[in-house]
Amino acid sequence: MDIEAVKERAGPRQFGPNDDMPEEYRRAATRMIQFHANSEVMGGYLDKEFTRHAPSLDRKLANTAKVQDEIGHAQLLYRAAETLGVKTRDEMLEELQNGEGKFLNCFHYPVDSWYEAPMIDFFVDGGAMRRQATLKSTSWTPYAHAMDKVCFEEGFHVKHGESILRELMRGSKATQERTQETFEEWWPRILQFFGPTNDKSTHNDFAQQVGLKTTSNDELRNSFLNLYIPKAEKYGLEIPEYPRVFERDDGTMAVREDDLDWDEFWTIAKNDYEGSDVQIGSRARRQEAVEWVRESLDNWERGTSGTPQAAD
Repeated sequence: MDIEAVKERAGPRQFGPNDDMPEEYRRAATRMIQFHANSEVMGGYLDKEFTRHAPSLDRKLANTAKVQDEIGHAQLLYRAAETLGVKTRDEMLEELQNGEGKFLNCFHYPVDSWYEAPMIDFFVDGGAMRRQATLKSTSWTPYAHAMDKVCFEEGFHVKHGESILRELMRGSKATQERTQETFEEWWPRILQFFGPTNDKSTHNDFAQQVGLKTTSNDELRNSFLNLYIPKAEKYGLEIPEYPRVFERDDGTMAVREDDLDWDEFWTIAKNDYEGSDVQIGSRARRQEAVEWVRESLDNWERGTSGTPQAAD
């Protein structure tokens, strides 16, 4: 099948591993799914920090469950990417560890307080839900199947984040002010979560032409604004003056994208941001810490580990 035939046939869950797909499609789909899988891993590591800051045992348990979900999502997505025959799961994980794998901008920023939890678990995960719901109609069937489970669980994650935000905004005046300050810091990052504007996106047009994406970055960002500005205001948060958000003639919301720091965004996209080293280094250290487990399993499969001895 040539690429023109793919564009003509492109539709929800149209293609699968048994189809003779052109290399251009396979590589584009691998890049997109690998980026998504990497983001699930790095998002899980970011969420892990919130477990330490959580103010109660219930919150710690809920947060731990969320981290487990995120890492599980990554495994589903790496397997979906493998079906394209371009890279193995191990190759993708090695690229992530070596700083070659790319992931979402919000997961490059280190976190150090519980006030940041709803910024990730409510707003960022809410943005993820806007994007992921559209990917249930992606043209690569294994990716769409993975999204069925991912979206189901992400819905709980958003509710988890909303519960944290509600609790903070019902707290003391000092707690409310600290939450507002944190929101103002994260708001531009959240809006850039959806990627570059359509005119600056390298891959958007092709991904839509072959059905890998069904909604553009700008459409997703504006859809998020329409839904989440009222939610933020419902809990008493004030939308920051910058970046400027405005109402269009049709009543929908949009952001003046020139107000966003795109230089920082593109630095992050290259894994060159100072926080990138921290986050990627965290991944590398954890990979090294459990290397002995992988070696033991490999030796056991090869039959070179010897017979396990009973403890004295």
